[in-house]
Amino acid sequence: MIGDIDISGVFLPTLLVLMGITYLLFLGVHAVLTRLHFYRLVWHRALFNVGLYALLLGVVDSFSRYLMT
Repeated sequence: MIGDIDISGVFLPTLLVLMGITYLLFLGVHAVLTRLHFYRLVWHRALFNVGLYALLLGVVDSFSRYLMT
């Protein structure tokens, strides 16, 4: 996560781009979990969603670091 990403002359922090990618991935996972009625098993839905987003952000960050090397 070092440096900035240049999109048409606009420099964006790498973390911001990764968070956007993670949000799109989260929306897909959230839709699948909703269709499977997984949230009936979860005690605190909002807390679970924050944890899921943090987990996905770590995965996306690790994957991006793997691609950069």
